Amino acid sequence: MTELLAERIGRQVLSRPAAPAVRTAGECVGYHRFWARVARVGGGLAGMRRVAVLPTSDIDSLVMVAAAMRAGVCVVLLHRHLSPDQLRRVLTVTEPGAVVAVAAQHRPLRRMGFDGVPRTAAELECAGAGAGARPDSELLVGVTSGTTGEPKLFVRDQASWAATLDRSDRTFDIGPGDTVAVPGVLDHTHFLYGALHALTRGAAVDLRPAVDALAHGATHLYSVPTLAWDVVRSAGGPYRDVREVLSSAARWPRNGRAALREVLPNAALTHFYGASELSFVSFDRGLGGSDDGGSARAGGYGTAAVGECEAIGAGVGGAGAAHGENVDGRAYSAGVDGGAGSGDDYSVGELFDGVEVEIRDGRVFVRSDMVFRGYLTEAGVVDGPVDGWVSVGDRGALDGRRLRLFGRDSEMFIRGGLNVEPAAVEAALAAIPGITEAACLGVADDRWGRVPVAVVAVDRRAPDPAGIRRRLRAVLPGPSVPVRIQVLDALPRTPRGKVDRRALLAALGAHGRRDHDSP
Repeated sequence: MTELLAERIGRQVLSRPAAPAVRTAGECVGYHRFWARVARVGGGLAGMRRVAVLPTSDIDSLVMVAAAMRAGVCVVLLHRHLSPDQLRRVLTVTEPGAVVAVAAQHRPLRRMGFDGVPRTAAELECAGAGAGARPDSELLVGVTSGTTGEPKLFVRDQASWAATLDRSDRTFDIGPGDTVAVPGVLDHTHFLYGALHALTRGAAVDLRPAVDALAHGATHLYSVPTLAWDVVRSAGGPYRDVREVLSSAARWPRNGRAALREVLPNAALTHFYGASELSFVSFDRGLGGSDDGGSARAGGYGTAAVGECEAIGAGVGGAGAAHGENVDGRAYSAGVDGGAGSGDDYSVGELFDGVEVEIRDGRVFVRSDMVFRGYLTEAGVVDGPVDGWVSVGDRGALDGRRLRLFGRDSEMFIRGGLNVEPAAVEAALAAIPGITEAACLGVADDRWGRVPVAVVAVDRRAPDPAGIRRRLRAVLPGPSVPVRIQVLDALPRTPRGKVDRRALLAALGAHGRRDHDSP
């Protein structure tokens, strides 16, 4: 049976107790000291089933989360953007034994509507011992939003998290002596996972802002496109120590990946597709297309990690099993070649080892040992996998060994009786040199019902809106060509790193109706 998270970190503590474990702007703790605190805090969780944690980018938050996971107590991962009503619902459903945050977060918790007494990790420390985790123990209850915006509470168990760690071990080149920059707040599961995975590998976790961590020799960067653009625009670097950038959220336009390559010339860019409910599904490396500046190498996974990484855009070799169904419905079993990033802007890469995908009526269904248990409600855990299969509503296809995504059911809209796929418009926009970010929205129209409007961020290479529209007309069906193209300095993002479409609609209203063509 695969090792659980705490067992993996404990093994690193025994083999390198004095090695740096976590670093912030004001403190650095080694593995032995970190794990001793984890054990003491875990002792204070005895008798609890769940503990709610509002983490920030600090050592105490990471200690608190690791302590709960080691003790077999489920972490209810709060985030700072919950409304009072949402927080109240989360706490009512999860019934945590304590709500924990660093002292500086107690006042924000009260502003969020919490009227109880928050605790700190230090207040929980005692000499007792927790019950310990089992594979079927709840590990995490996270908060995600449904299509209505009502928070949904997804449940991951220890076994599914361990299976995800196994994939990371085989795919990401992280080990002792490395430093993993985790610049995002730990209430984001992408960054929390990145920090914990680094600790299971014997690496040091650097919680400082990205540019600070990179300037001090970080070898890896956990990121989302928004933070990576901050690195590009900081005018720092080049940072030659970075070997790998690990990214989730929206897939980056090729122009953005090219800009990052200038700042991180020796780094491979690994972007992975997944969801809170699905964990890892697929991954892609490199820029893709003819501008890669290199070609994929043949090769296989090492015993724990991929071999040497080539520059961003050049790819890394690897082999693993993938199972699924081609676009014509035929099943296949394929090896993951982990080659250079695809020039196909719909592609989200190769399936991770052991992940099965089926396309049913255009929707992507996933089965693996990494998927969630279900959604936690007052009635218990509901709407979990059916025969192991889960869908989050993404539409896509399997083309050879690669998964392609066309957006979600809720994103497609109809213009004058014809379907418009925003993902197709965004892919076409992202392929135009000089466009660094792009989004397509369906905006109400009296005659056509809804019409596509594009919002872009650009650099000096980009054509003007008329030139952009001419290029789109050459590659998109007429109904999909935006009736308006609005240029912004940057696209607004949600706290989770996704394009904030509500904010974009508000921005469009504020800028008025410019560059509008007759549909």
